[in-house]
Amino acid sequence: MAQARRTAPYGTWPSPIRPVDVARGEALLEWVGFVGDEVWWTEALPEEEGRAALMRRGPEGVAEALPPGWDVRTRVIEYGGRPWAALSHRAEDGVVFTHAADQRVYHWRPGAAPIPLSPPGAWAAELRYADFAVRGGEVWCLREQVADAAGTRVRRHLVALPLDGSAAEDPSRVRVLAATHHFMTGPRVEPGGNRVAWIGWNHPDMPWDATELVVAAVAPDGTLDEPAVLVGGGQAVTQVDWAADGSGRLYAVTDPGGWWNVHEVLPDGGLRNLCPREEEFGEALWRIGQRWCLPLRNGSLAVVHGRGERRLGILGPDGDLDDPEAFARAGTEWLSPATDGRRIAVVCAGPRRGRHIVLADPATGEVDIVRPPAGQDLDTWATTPYRHTFRGENGREVHAHVYPPYHPDRTGPDGELPPWIVFVHGGPTSRSPMILNQEITFFTSRGVGVLDVQYGGSTGHGRAYRERLRENWGVTDVEDCAAAARGLAAAGLAAPDRIAIRGGSAGGWTAALSICAEPGLYRAAGVYYPVLDPASWRANGTHDFESRYLDGLIGPWPQTKDRYDERSAVARAHLIRSPFVLLQGLDDTVCPPAQAALLLKRLEGSGLDVRYLTFEGEGHGFRRAPSVVASLRAELDLYGRALGFTPAPDEERPERTRGRSE
Repeated sequence: MAQARRTAPYGTWPSPIRPVDVARGEALLEWVGFVGDEVWWTEALPEEEGRAALMRRGPEGVAEALPPGWDVRTRVIEYGGRPWAALSHRAEDGVVFTHAADQRVYHWRPGAAPIPLSPPGAWAAELRYADFAVRGGEVWCLREQVADAAGTRVRRHLVALPLDGSAAEDPSRVRVLAATHHFMTGPRVEPGGNRVAWIGWNHPDMPWDATELVVAAVAPDGTLDEPAVLVGGGQAVTQVDWAADGSGRLYAVTDPGGWWNVHEVLPDGGLRNLCPREEEFGEALWRIGQRWCLPLRNGSLAVVHGRGERRLGILGPDGDLDDPEAFARAGTEWLSPATDGRRIAVVCAGPRRGRHIVLADPATGEVDIVRPPAGQDLDTWATTPYRHTFRGENGREVHAHVYPPYHPDRTGPDGELPPWIVFVHGGPTSRSPMILNQEITFFTSRGVGVLDVQYGGSTGHGRAYRERLRENWGVTDVEDCAAAARGLAAAGLAAPDRIAIRGGSAGGWTAALSICAEPGLYRAAGVYYPVLDPASWRANGTHDFESRYLDGLIGPWPQTKDRYDERSAVARAHLIRSPFVLLQGLDDTVCPPAQAALLLKRLEGSGLDVRYLTFEGEGHGFRRAPSVVASLRAELDLYGRALGFTPAPDEERPERTRGRSE
C-alpha cells in the first residue's frame, strides 16, 4: 500500500532539487550535426563558467570532441549563431568552428591541433563568424565586423575563407562574396555548388517582421553573379534550404498566410505552400543558422511543426505530413535538428523529460537516445503541467502553461491555497516550451506553483497573435500576465495575496512594469537583466541587432517619445510597492547594467525592500553555476518573506558526477 503523503504548508516542502542541480540540469544542448556517422553537438558546461564544448557520441560513449579548453561559440548579432560545421561526410576531414575567446574560425582534424582559418581582429571580438558552408577549398559563412565593444556599429558580409589557412596571416585572402542587406544569414549552397541562397533584412525590420530571400548564381571563378530577390514584400522568411536530392528545388519557411509554413520557391519567385496549416513550421530567427525544416535525400523533408508546441514529422513531396508514433512518444518539443540526408539528430524534450539528444530514423521509426537528459534521478519530483487558455481584455485569448505544486511525499493543508509565481519569458517575440524544467521543478517541488504565460506577442500561435504586441509592449504583455494570474485565482487555484512575478530580459521588463501597474496583485518580483527605460536603452545601451526593435514594439522614435516615457519602469518607479530582487550580469551588452542603475537611483530613499545582485563575467543570460545558485537562493528567500512561507533548507545529498559517458 502506498504511503500517505504528509501535510505541510505550501512552500515549506523539503526538496532534493538544489540551486546547483538547476545549474547543472539546465546545460544547454544545441547546434546538433553529423560528423561521419556520429552525432555531435555543443553543450554548455556550467561548472566550467559556461564553456560551450563540442561533444560527440562515439563507440565508447559521450565525450568531448576537441582537445581540452576550446569554447565553440560565436557572438554574431550578440545572440549567437551556428558556430561549427563538418567539412564533409568524411569524419577524417574534421570540422570548422568559431572559438569564443577570439571569435576566429579554426579547422580541426582528428589527431591534430586546430589551426586558424580567419585573421585576428583589431580586438578580440571585432571579427565574428557563423553559419558555415563548404564549397571547394573554401569555407563560406557570415562575417560581422564590429567597430565598438558594445556592438552598436557593425558591418556584415558573406565571405569565403581558404581552407589552407592562408588568410589567417593575410587578410587579403578573405574573399567578400556579397553584402546585400544590413543583416544576413549565412549562405546555403546548392548541391553541386552552382547557386547560393540566403536571407537578408534591414532596419527597422526584425527578422520576424519582414525579410527577403536572395539567390545568386556562382560564376566559374567562385564569385557571385548579381543577387536577385525572389521572395519579399513584407513576408518573414525564417529559413531557406535547397533540396538534397539534386532536383534544384528551393524551399522557404515563410508566412504569407499568417503562419510559418513550408513553401517551394518557384523560378519566378512564386510560392507553393506544401502543407497549408494553421501551424508553425518555424520560429523567430533570433540566432543565425537556426533550422526547422531539413530536406532529405529521398525528396521528403523532416519538419518541426505545431501550434504552441513542436513535433517532429516527415513532409512528403506530395504534401502529406506524417507524425510517426515513435517520434510522438519521445517528446513534444523538438529543436536544433540536423540530418545526414537520411537520419535526423535532434534535441528532444517533453513535460516529463528534460532536454536530451535523440537519433530518429524515418525509415524504421526507431528513436535512439544519444545524450540522456541530465539529472534523471530528480525527474520523479516534477509536476505534470497542462495548457490552459485564459481570457484577457475584451475576451482575447491568453495562452499559458500551468505547473501545479507537486511533491511525492507532501501535500498542502485543507483550505490552504499555494503561492504562485508568474513566469514571463524573454524575447518578447519568443515562447517557452512546456517541458520538464528543473528551474520550474525547483519551485513546484517546494509547494510553489508556476504559471508560465505565453502573452500576446509570443510565437507559436501565428502572426496575428504575435503582432498583438506591435506598439503595445508594456501594455499587452502586462495585461495578459495579470489576466492569467487573476484567472488562476478565479478558478480557486491561487490565493490573490500569494502571487509573485519573475522574468529575464524582455520578461524582466514585463515583471518590472507589472509591479508598477499591478501593485495589489504581485507581492514580489524576480527581475533578471531587464530593459527598464526604453528611451535610454535605445539611445545608449543596446547592440545593433535590437537597436530598432522598439520601433515595432513601442513606436517610431522620436514621433512616439511620449509612449516611451509612459512605459518606462524608471519613470513609474514611484508606483512600486512590492519588494523585488534585481539580478544583473556586468558584461551584458544586450541589457547593460546602466539600465538597473537608473531604476536603483530612482528608488534611493524609498525604503522599499530591494536586493541587487551583480555577477562579473556574465552576459545576457547566466551560464555559470555560482550565478544561477546565488540568484535562485535570493529569489526563494524573497518569495518566502513576501508570500508567507519558510523554505526548507536544501537537502544534503551525495554530489552527482557529471556523466559524459552515459
